Amino acid sequence: MEEERADRCARLFAEASRDGVSSHGLNRFPRFLRAIGRGVVDVHARARCVGGHGALERWDGRGGPGNLNAHDAMARAIALGREHGIGCVALANTNHWMRGGSYGWQAADAGLIGICWTNTMPNLPPWGATDPRVGNNPLVVAVPRPDGHVVVDMAMSQFSMGALEAYRARGDALPVVGGYDEAGELTRDPAAIEASRRLLPIGFWKGSGLAVTLDLVAAILSGGRATHEIPADPELEAGLSQAFIAIDPTGADAGLVDRVIAHLHAGDGEVRYPGERTLETRNRNMREGVPVDPAIWRDVQARAAG
Repeated sequence: MEEERADRCARLFAEASRDGVSSHGLNRFPRFLRAIGRGVVDVHARARCVGGHGALERWDGRGGPGNLNAHDAMARAIALGREHGIGCVALANTNHWMRGGSYGWQAADAGLIGICWTNTMPNLPPWGATDPRVGNNPLVVAVPRPDGHVVVDMAMSQFSMGALEAYRARGDALPVVGGYDEAGELTRDPAAIEASRRLLPIGFWKGSGLAVTLDLVAAILSGGRATHEIPADPELEAGLSQAFIAIDPTGADAGLVDRVIAHLHAGDGEVRYPGERTLETRNRNMREGVPVDPAIWRDVQARAAG
């Protein structure tokens, strides 16, 4: 890659681990390298605008690095949002965007409300089925705030595939049930869920329905593939469709977000607003160092040295 793009790509991986999302940070990097080696990701390809009207543009990712395509698409949505009040870039033919929350933080850092989502390979059973036919289609919503942005980053499954991998690698049970085992019983065992491929949708039928509609909107706006057209092998997952929206909140009540958060904090129990734990993790890791999987870190160092 060109130096500037290589630096940004690496930073997006590193920032995900810094913020406590190692499953889509350093831990994902070896798979990213394998995708390059297999020709799934073209490191030289840049996303480009192929059409649109007004505040909506349609882009072709051309099979380029997913995190760079997503970053460029959100940057353009931000520019359109500043020009029109709202901007939307629909991106087709791209690859896994790694941590989706990165692009919500990107919009919020620019002072805009950010909304983005992606479809995925079929890895989530629709409600009432046992075989995966819809994607877990992560959705990100970010609201800017000087004292800490409010950012939701969630898959349509109770736990993303990356989160299941991370829990299994640590030998930990899930904090709540996340899917079914091969006997059809709800379980907290991440390995059992990976084996059955029966992830639990968030909100049961509601998450399943939202996954379907997010897939439809991304594919329609971008002119790209829907989930059923995406390879079901995680090593070959490509041709994704994504949407990036940025809204300029200029003129809105500047103190509203703080008042909402103060109200949340004033009640019983230890309540965090979405994104608060991420900021705590980020600050701690910047002070104490970012924890990494030693085996993966050694692998990355060996590749760099070779």
